[in-house]
Amino acid sequence: MEFITVASLTLLILAAALLYSSVGHAGASGYLAVMALFGVAPTVMKPTALALNILVAAIAFTMFYRAGCFSWSIFWPFALGAVPSAFIGGSLTLPGNVYKIVVGLVLLYAAVRLFLATRQPDSTTKPLPAGIAVLLGIGIGFLSGLTGVGGGIFLSPLLLFMGWADARKTSGVSSAFIFVNSVAGLLGHYSSVANLPAAIPVWAAAAGAGGLVGARYGSSRFSGLAIRRILSAVLVIAGLKMIFT
Repeated sequence: MEFITVASLTLLILAAALLYSSVGHAGASGYLAVMALFGVAPTVMKPTALALNILVAAIAFTMFYRAGCFSWSIFWPFALGAVPSAFIGGSLTLPGNVYKIVVGLVLLYAAVRLFLATRQPDSTTKPLPAGIAVLLGIGIGFLSGLTGVGGGIFLSPLLLFMGWADARKTSGVSSAFIFVNSVAGLLGHYSSVANLPAAIPVWAAAAGAGGLVGARYGSSRFSGLAIRRILSAVLVIAGLKMIFT
């Protein structure tokens, strides 16, 4: 890659990590978006997004856990179903054109989710049906491993819309869920690690810095609603680019 491309991706990865980690996410859809905008090969995109996800999710989970924003009873049923299916999804490699369409649709979904996201006042939550959560985790995990996202963009709105967790616990549970899913997805296609670009240490440093700052503010007071809506526009552009080019 040319220097200007690496530098531009580094700055955008930093921004994506900061924004996503503020709500307990690790930024995979953001990383996929910026790599798509710069024409990075699909074989490189998936392992790179998962590797950066693991780092940022670990940072975000630590911050939210320390702030008391985590529930084991909500986390384990989803993780139980998701981890093995994420491993299976990660072991599969879609043809380049199919992968681009699937990821493009995921990015468009992420854009809608980010644009509509709000920080509603916490309300009374409903008990989580463990059996249903395991089944939902299987589906989310498989799609996460297949596309190279951690699954937070699917889990977070589900928890909030169903009333199974408040906003802060949703962020903490999502960060832990993304971490285990990303590890499983990368292990499922371990050979893809050979496709990691030479710039991955620089991108990891940028993602780690962004994740640290974003999670620190997100676990206490930062919402970033307006900025997330701007980011959703970037995801739309990238998603459409993946589908139609």
